[in-house]
Amino acid sequence: MQLHGRPYTRREIEARVGRMEQIGGIRRMTLAEGNETGTSVIAVTTGAGLAYEVTPDKGLDISAASFAGASLAWQSANGDAHPSYYDDQGTAWLRTAAGGLFMTCGLMNVGSPGTVDGVAYGQHGRAHHTPAKQVSAESVWCGDELELRVRGVLEETSMFGGHLRLRREIRSRAGENAIMISDTVENAGFRACPHMMLYHFNFGYPLMTEETRLTFPGGRVAAREAEVPVDGYDRWEPPNADYAERVYYHELPQTADGWAEVAVKQERFPLGGGHTAPMAVRLAWTTDTLPRLVQWKMPGAGVHALGIEPANCGVEGMAVERERGTLRMLEPGETVHYELKLTIG
Repeated sequence: MQLHGRPYTRREIEARVGRMEQIGGIRRMTLAEGNETGTSVIAVTTGAGLAYEVTPDKGLDISAASFAGASLAWQSANGDAHPSYYDDQGTAWLRTAAGGLFMTCGLMNVGSPGTVDGVAYGQHGRAHHTPAKQVSAESVWCGDELELRVRGVLEETSMFGGHLRLRREIRSRAGENAIMISDTVENAGFRACPHMMLYHFNFGYPLMTEETRLTFPGGRVAAREAEVPVDGYDRWEPPNADYAERVYYHELPQTADGWAEVAVKQERFPLGGGHTAPMAVRLAWTTDTLPRLVQWKMPGAGVHALGIEPANCGVEGMAVERERGTLRMLEPGETVHYELKLTIG
């Protein structure tokens, strides 16, 4: 294990602490106030500066995330609202969406609400408000490396409707500042089922300031609305209460390794004690199953967030996706796998 600038063996580390959580590890907690009451949290710290909170009751998504005590993510005023408050009608998703490092949008619908074949689908689908089951959280020694693993299963199903099952694993290593997300979605039903998937990463202050610069994979960029200018998509701005959200689609060029990456670069990231240093947060993902990239730019007041959103679809909803002939359908028993990696440093 590389820790605090030098290598250690497992036994060398264990000789220096009473329990590994002194340096880094996993703790499970339950929130106990307001609309967050009853929401479970799995807090992960790597001992190298990165800390984040997995929320099993909220789609096994990641809410708060920080480096050296300073936030990386934007969090909504809704907080980590318990899923019992979720309303699946229309755009009511906005009332209980937590923001945080990332929210899972899907598993059947992403983007605008709508009705398809007599079935109403709410904004961004049900995944972010569906509690996971078979949840495990463990610290496991692999030789001299301590792996921090959170796993669980999420299902979206209804009688006479589709049945999709998501198996998720979130991994980090003690001494490192990275998060790996491995997802497998299976059609556990017996009819073809629509499957729309989008990972809604939300970056916020103090990572996002007027000094922040964004680097994208390099393909063509187009605004969702024709009247929205493309210029400025890679820059950030001070809070503006009158700012209207902008959504951009990025074409992803083919790469030899099949991965794409977006970098968020902050030259003066706070490290405590009045000190700052250059910081880069890099989000990478496999493009064979997540071939599209959506960018949500919202430097508003209160809602002051950059959304970087790898996806297999757009954000106009299932009806539009089907009309375009781009709606992903999973056949009975078919699976699809997603890999994403976030690195900080």
